[in-house]
Amino acid sequence: MVSRWKRDEFFAKIDDMDTADLKRTLWTLYYRGAGPVRLRIEELVEPKLKVERQRAEQKAPAASDVLTEVRDFASLARAGSYLAGDRRVSPKERSRWRFTFRRLVKEAQSALNGTDVKVAGEALSIMVDLACEAEGTDYFRSDDPVEAAGFVVSDALTMYWSKVRQEFGMDSMLKLAVGHLLRWESPYGWTRRGFGRVAEKETSLANALAGFLTIPDHWETVASYYLDELDQLADAPPRRRQHFSVGYTDRGQALADWHRLLLEQLTGSQNEELLDRVAMHPALGGPEHTYFQARLAKERDDLDAAARLIQESLKSLPGSPKFKQFAEELAALPPQP
Repeated sequence: MVSRWKRDEFFAKIDDMDTADLKRTLWTLYYRGAGPVRLRIEELVEPKLKVERQRAEQKAPAASDVLTEVRDFASLARAGSYLAGDRRVSPKERSRWRFTFRRLVKEAQSALNGTDVKVAGEALSIMVDLACEAEGTDYFRSDDPVEAAGFVVSDALTMYWSKVRQEFGMDSMLKLAVGHLLRWESPYGWTRRGFGRVAEKETSLANALAGFLTIPDHWETVASYYLDELDQLADAPPRRRQHFSVGYTDRGQALADWHRLLLEQLTGSQNEELLDRVAMHPALGGPEHTYFQARLAKERDDLDAAARLIQESLKSLPGSPKFKQFAEELAALPPQP
């Protein structure tokens, strides 16, 4: 059994440490420590946070109650009850669906402040699934359900990830976020038209996740988790594959933003071989993924391969300004010896 230092022993150990050393030590403990440790440090550094969290927990609705109502709402929507109408949904409720949708999203997010983050997260996930499905399926009488409900998917998931990091640590958060990235990433947002007050507030999940990755180790870890998810997806039966990247047949297009970030962060690192696995992965494809392969080839100074690959991308999407610009950049480079 490992014994802890007594108070005077601990103070003796840190007597020779200057302020900068103490700050680095506390930061390491805070950043690397488990959720309860981080919470305790935050409350010691800023005591008012403890009071604010206690108030938030008291106001948070019961996660189990929210999950039950969310499941019922999603089930009725998928059954066509809000569109065609049946006895389970009154005419008044059918006309007020957007307010119910908005309330349930808000309550699921509020429940994340309570004691059962996993259940609250499940409720929020169902609402995100519903929003993604509603992009291509008429569940409600609306030209653009996500816009009408005012649901900013990236904001909701960013909050969810923050709560998971706070409660369960960075590693758990990264695994969860990578799964969400594959499941829900959308290059043009989650509204049908891609513009409007909601679309202006959205960001890609790739950029939202990048905001959490503050050191090189994070990028290498998250890339490994991403490849693990891709491996499972490649081996999964067709039914499970359809659960990911809802509304998109070209996963390479949906994840183009994420692949760009991986290329920027991992090129020249000790784990650069992870980029090769992404480039050749059987679960990815399409002209955007071929473009990623071309960019990677250019980073390796293989200009012939880069030129060949970008021409393949242009054959599929001849009007892409991004592809044309990259092809022009390659043509402007001096020929290889």
